[in-house]
Amino acid sequence: MPLLTTILAGILLGSVSLFAYAAEEAKLGSGMVNPGYHEPPAWFKNSFMDFQEDLAEANDAGKRVILYFYQDGCPYCGKLLSVNWKQADIVKKTNDHFDVIAVNMWGDRELTDFDGQTMTEKQLAEKKKVMYTPTLLFLNEKGDVALRVNGYYKPKKFLAALNYVAAKKETSLAFSDYYKASDKGQVSSKLHIANTYLPKPYRLSSQARNSNKPLLVLYEQRFCQHCDEIHNDIFKRPVSQQLLKKFDIVLLDRWGKDNVITPEGKTTSAIKWANELKINYTPSLIFFDNSGKEVFRTEAYLKAFHIQSVLDYVSSAGYKTQPSLQRFIQARAAAIEAKGGHVDLME
Repeated sequence: MPLLTTILAGILLGSVSLFAYAAEEAKLGSGMVNPGYHEPPAWFKNSFMDFQEDLAEANDAGKRVILYFYQDGCPYCGKLLSVNWKQADIVKKTNDHFDVIAVNMWGDRELTDFDGQTMTEKQLAEKKKVMYTPTLLFLNEKGDVALRVNGYYKPKKFLAALNYVAAKKETSLAFSDYYKASDKGQVSSKLHIANTYLPKPYRLSSQARNSNKPLLVLYEQRFCQHCDEIHNDIFKRPVSQQLLKKFDIVLLDRWGKDNVITPEGKTTSAIKWANELKINYTPSLIFFDNSGKEVFRTEAYLKAFHIQSVLDYVSSAGYKTQPSLQRFIQARAAAIEAKGGHVDLME
């Protein structure tokens, strides 16, 4: 059985728990452990899923709460657990300042949310608009979101996120500004503006573009390793090229002062609009329909298959009939393999 089919089968067979008893709950009827299951660190909080109680305990200990949304078969969850949370400095920072509570994106366990509502894990994921795994909600002392991380951050940026929330910087500084000031590992010095992208002046409404295509706004910055990777590798692949042709594309400098007329017709600048959109990661891909409404975004490190799946999700208007990106990805991967193709989630 192909690896992806095995992973998808694990996802469909059911949810597992990431607590002390997780190994037992992760076993299938045959007695085998779910092939997509990732063993959690022993130091994750053994929560009884009463988040009001968990928050009170964290406050008493001088800590903050992280809600970690995961799913079986998620390679980025695996990287978070096996790479980030295996590094001594990251483990110490997390242990010293946070209680981590794992929530299965598709789980049926009952929980009590911070506002006292009772629901299942998957209902909470819907309530919190979780589209990616991992998604991490860093919470303040009231249970409000201090920082949201949609997707996987590599260790360096993940540690910066931990430091940012542990120091309670969210009340005075955007994470993007915090990380820019702390980032010393910059790489390239150019923006990857292709001649097929929308030129200045940036008038982004469908009327100004005279186009029926959806709009893809790339927010990037100079000295951005992941921006280099997406343009020098992922966007150059034939599948990506075909999907990108279905969009009008504009690349904006996260810190730039170029004038921009937004899809909704508002006059602003690139940096001001980025702040309004709460761009904390580069490259961020922000998708708009022809009415000027944002319909989807990516704002974390993704490999080629997931980037291509997001492009397909928006260009095909899949989001209109399938609100779950993960289910769209599962169906897309299965369709590719059924036609004899191969899908490598981490290639």
